[in-house]
Amino acid sequence: MRRLIDVIEKSANNSSLSQVIDDMRLFSNTASFLANKLDTRLRNKDVAKKRAASKATKTVGLSKPPMPKTLNVPNKAEPNAQAPKATAVSQADFDRLKPQKPQSTL
Repeated sequence: MRRLIDVIEKSANNSSLSQVIDDMRLFSNTASFLANKLDTRLRNKDVAKKRAASKATKTVGLSKPPMPKTLNVPNKAEPNAQAPKATAVSQADFDRLKPQKPQSTL
């Protein structure tokens, strides 16, 4: 950047006024673009640090949640796995669940 500034300064004395103005506009636009790009990088870096810090602080001192127990379902990829047996439900099973006698009042 410093070299570019030196070149612009030297050419300002030797070039026409319109050429110097165009060069200055181009330089200022480029400098503004670079400043915005660096600012964006800095913000993204700060956001990433904050996210990492918040994740680290949230998990400090907290126990791990209990893992749900998995069912012993055989994997279809295993050829020797036994499939679960299906059982039939009869009318007698439903009759056992029905109340036998109404309860009397006290």
